[in-house]
Amino acid sequence: MSEPRFGKAPSLDDLAALAEAAYAGLPEGFRKMVGDVIFRVDDFPPDEVLDELGIEDSFGLTGLYQGVDLSRRSVFDPSPQPSMIFLYRRPILDEWAENGEVTLEELVAHVLVHEIGHHFGLSDADIDTIEAAAESA
Repeated sequence: MSEPRFGKAPSLDDLAALAEAAYAGLPEGFRKMVGDVIFRVDDFPPDEVLDELGIEDSFGLTGLYQGVDLSRRSVFDPSPQPSMIFLYRRPILDEWAENGEVTLEELVAHVLVHEIGHHFGLSDADIDTIEAAAESA
């Protein structure tokens, strides 16, 4: 585990910088396939999002992909709204504090890549299968 980089809880800007570094560390070809996606860090998901997803605890959601995933886009559809990936600072920090086995950088990268998976049209089950295969390799 790396040495703590923060004397206090990382700010929204700190987490955004970690997300930017994680994204920059992904292979160039992968980043090109992602295309135009807006990344945003907020403290918590809005109540409407939690209600829509049936999540009661505001700490229960660390990230969210919002948009039409690449597998469902068509040249015949009107221009979709921009795709967005949200990272939620407080739930991420809570999970990081509870886990203790991963660095904050690793957790932010994990959540970011998970949400990019949704952008590609992968389900949670698909992503879990890929992660399990990568861990056993």
